[in-house]
Amino acid sequence: MNKLRVASALILGVLTLFFSGAAAADRGHWHGHSHVGVGVVVDPFWFDPWPYRPYYYPPYYYPPPVVTVPAEPPVYIERDASPAPQSSAYWYYCSRPAGYYPYVKRCPGGWQPVAPQPPPPPLDDDEEQ
Repeated sequence: MNKLRVASALILGVLTLFFSGAAAADRGHWHGHSHVGVGVVVDPFWFDPWPYRPYYYPPYYYPPPVVTVPAEPPVYIERDASPAPQSSAYWYYCSRPAGYYPYVKRCPGGWQPVAPQPPPPPLDDDEEQ
């Protein structure tokens, strides 16, 4: 019980010294008088209410948005069908069997050169009758 009283008195004394600075504050009525005094301050130098600054979490890192670009469709270039090169300026006709080269492969009577002729234009529906 005696230890409890000593501890309570010690805590009360420390708290009184701690809060005595606010009690000695003047209310602003200074009239030119000065007082000189000597005081004893008991302040534990290791006590600091804020030993460290408060910790704040770092701001959240937002990654840049993902940008997707659709692939361009493939481009197909259609080339004009190049005409087959003609081997010569003549067609070759065979009388037996009747036909032109290359439809007739062999001609026992000999080939006859013939000047090529373009096919006739197609007939319209009105010209058929």
